[in-house]
Amino acid sequence: MKRYTLLIGGTAVETANHVDIRNPSTGDIVGAMPMATHADLNAAVEAATRAFATWKQKSSSELADACRAVAAKIEAHAEELAQLLTLEQGKPLNGLGSRFEIGGALAWTRHTAEIELPVEVLQDAPEGRVELHRKPIGVVASITPWNWPVMIACWHIIPAIRTGNTVIIKPSPMTPLSTIRLVELMNEVLPPGVVNVVTGENEIAAALTAHPGIAKITFTGSTATGKKVMASAVDTLKRLTLELGGNDAGIVLPDADPKAIAEGLFWGAFINNGQTCACLKRLYVHDSIYDAVCEHLAAYAANIPIGDGMAETSVLGPVQNRMQYEIVASFVEDAKSKGGRILAGGNPNGGPGYFYPITLVADIDHGAKLVDLEQFGPALPIIRYTDVEEAIRKANDNPAGLGGSVWGSDLARAKEVASRLECGSVWINKHGAIQPNAPFGGVKQSGIGVEFGADGLKEFTTIQTVFC
Repeated sequence: MKRYTLLIGGTAVETANHVDIRNPSTGDIVGAMPMATHADLNAAVEAATRAFATWKQKSSSELADACRAVAAKIEAHAEELAQLLTLEQGKPLNGLGSRFEIGGALAWTRHTAEIELPVEVLQDAPEGRVELHRKPIGVVASITPWNWPVMIACWHIIPAIRTGNTVIIKPSPMTPLSTIRLVELMNEVLPPGVVNVVTGENEIAAALTAHPGIAKITFTGSTATGKKVMASAVDTLKRLTLELGGNDAGIVLPDADPKAIAEGLFWGAFINNGQTCACLKRLYVHDSIYDAVCEHLAAYAANIPIGDGMAETSVLGPVQNRMQYEIVASFVEDAKSKGGRILAGGNPNGGPGYFYPITLVADIDHGAKLVDLEQFGPALPIIRYTDVEEAIRKANDNPAGLGGSVWGSDLARAKEVASRLECGSVWINKHGAIQPNAPFGGVKQSGIGVEFGADGLKEFTTIQTVFC
């Protein structure tokens, strides 16, 4: 078993204490996470601050080249990262699993390297010239979740360093190992202190977000934790990008083809075993095709192999941790008690690992936890409606507003319905298909700010208006 280290100022830092990280498929120990102290955190802030003094002076082309070099490292070590990711996160190597995630991290890194934020000329007239310049903010704290740990780490780190900032990343204590290895690879091509990693439990994360040496926080995780992060930024008015929880609604219009949309609906809901912020989490289906949609979804789900992520034949794996497993199980039991009809799954076999079966629950409505709250796992409620206005109202009747989707044959009608959904991203006849060139973020309690593309890059800058 490998005992991992922190990486601060380009140097591996040993810690006195470690915590075992276990494979959620088997329970086997796959490595030991170093437990950072407050002294380690202070050292990381000092290292990042020193590095910022010179990194912020790099030209845009130099910063782009640095990101390209990081991309080359990810590509060269893609299989190593995928294997480690599967061992600690549980997702399969194949399909939309670990190899897919590492491929996504590579794609986002390469795309971000090529984005430019040139000086904007706001006025050029006899009375004077006005220019808008973008400048790096300083030391960025990145806090990442356990569902897509490597890809989200790149979503945080790469735009930060592309714009001249330095980073301290604190990954989830559930999945720290692949992030530590990612940062080790980055440090092979970046100057010391540009990217640092500290690991530990919630206490070190709280200290990081409150640290006076941190200028910006970028956080992906639950809304409840996001509120705590936001509160910790108050004293020093840190800048924030928060991508928080979702309870994404999909509306199937009466002109949709149930058989044709079944595959898209399934993967919209169950990519990464439903452990994705922008998964389809509530499905509203018109009464006229309700039974047909249920039938085709259940038939598709029945053919998905579920097993140990290291098995090349597995398409979906376990829930990542016991706490999330118990949340999913309790929500399904609550749905049953409220009259929910189980179309598939619903009865875990109790074997080793946190395996919960793909579960489809029909004849359910608002008032059940599986509808009202974010399940973040392999269980989907399917809600019957008779009037589209009713479906829109119910879809919007939630404090979350990350993503949504509309499914139907008449694209103009589908787009009109989609425009009325209260969410940051909306898809037509698909769900969750994010791209590195399209801004992504939530409304209501699903976050502040956006990621990806030029708009996401701007989140890591301040503006300076120059009057000539």
